[in-house]
Amino acid sequence: MPTVKVRNLKNEEVGDLELSDAVFGVPFNEPLVHAAVRNFMANGRQGTSATKTRGDVSGAGRKLWKQKGTGRARIASLRSPLWKGGGNVHGPQPRDWSYNMPKKMRRGALRAALSERVREGSVIVVEGWKLDKPKTRELLGSLGTLGLGEARTLIVDSLDNENLMLSARNVQRTKIVNSFGLNIYDLLYHDKLILSRAAAGELEKLLGPRLDQSEAVEEQEAAEQPEEIVAPAKPKRPRKPKGEAA
Repeated sequence: MPTVKVRNLKNEEVGDLELSDAVFGVPFNEPLVHAAVRNFMANGRQGTSATKTRGDVSGAGRKLWKQKGTGRARIASLRSPLWKGGGNVHGPQPRDWSYNMPKKMRRGALRAALSERVREGSVIVVEGWKLDKPKTRELLGSLGTLGLGEARTLIVDSLDNENLMLSARNVQRTKIVNSFGLNIYDLLYHDKLILSRAAAGELEKLLGPRLDQSEAVEEQEAAEQPEEIVAPAKPKRPRKPKGEAA
């Protein structure tokens, strides 16, 4: 079971926190993490790029000169892709790049990334990150005390901590999310991960092993049912020989 030191804002050790093996102690699965990152980036694409086809560009539809006898190349329309200012052929059009990824795969990728961060020693648990006022200078001072002044830092805490959220808005290398907003891209992009005690517990509940609803109902019914009484088996009748008359 992985153990992480708990620190306060003065970078003093105030205790240890044991993390769940099912969330913070799984092996790293590179293909799964790669698939999750591709899915996240594809879902974030706008898909608004477009080019004009020959039906969209401006220009007359008449035939500019006759087909034969001029010595020039034949032409049907000024809007043809063969001419300057004509339409584009097979250019990009608005489309939806997003696609669904199974929930179990997404959760597995998050567990693998979190476990790798713990093995790297890039996870810090902070005891009670509270600021009196929404001051960016105080947040930068706290990060400097923790030794994270120049590192890209991801802070996972409750969104109810309004002073912390307001203080981090102007800090370019720092991002604050809650446990439900944690994603695979932020985990890989940032160098350090700061968790609060509450956030660590929420992540263990969100990403930990769960029973399916059908399995939970079956287990509950099995626990509530009384033990069945098995009746004794009936003795078998002896078979008569074939040659003997009935």
